[in-house]
Amino acid sequence: MTEISKLAAAFAPHEELAVALLPHAFAADDGSHDAAHLIRVWKNAARIQAEEGGNARLLAAAVLLHDCVSVEKNSPLRTQASRLAAEKAAGILKDLGWGADEIAAVAHAILTHSFSANIPPETLEAEILQDADRLDAIGMVGAARSFYIAGRMGSGLYDPLDPLAEARALDDKAFAIDHFETKLFRLADGFKTKAGRGLATEREQRLRDVLAMMLDEI
Repeated sequence: MTEISKLAAAFAPHEELAVALLPHAFAADDGSHDAAHLIRVWKNAARIQAEEGGNARLLAAAVLLHDCVSVEKNSPLRTQASRLAAEKAAGILKDLGWGADEIAAVAHAILTHSFSANIPPETLEAEILQDADRLDAIGMVGAARSFYIAGRMGSGLYDPLDPLAEARALDDKAFAIDHFETKLFRLADGFKTKAGRGLATEREQRLRDVLAMMLDEI
């Protein structure tokens, strides 16, 4: 069994689709947007879809391809990442023989999932993808990803003189925990589905607990 086949099993019952899409799905050198991220987002999406409904096949395709274009967090193209991914995903699905309406639905979900793009989702599948992806940005995993990305970008963990930015401007390019306030704690209020909001409340508290424990140690 190939590595792709092994990974595809995590996307049941859409393993065949996953085998076709995983080779296009992520950049090999970004541990915050890797196969593990896709699997976690799919688990979140499937959990929400089970309560909210929606087309699971379209959702699986959108999850698998939502990060198919890799743009670094500090790139000037960052706000264009979801648009570039949506365009690439449309081409991949067209080559696989998907119909125009299905392609448009998947591309819309990918386009609107991004916080940076700031484009409202207009379908249930798009709302679920956005919620599922944002769940992976908060909670314990969200904290771990923030610290990973900070290391990748060469940022510090915190400002040793003013960790909570009480007398300075927040700067999440310089300090990892500044990102909690500039973005992560703002995500919970924007969840679109009832199931997603329920999960977000629990995970945001975990994220706040991580920050509190860190502050207690410094």
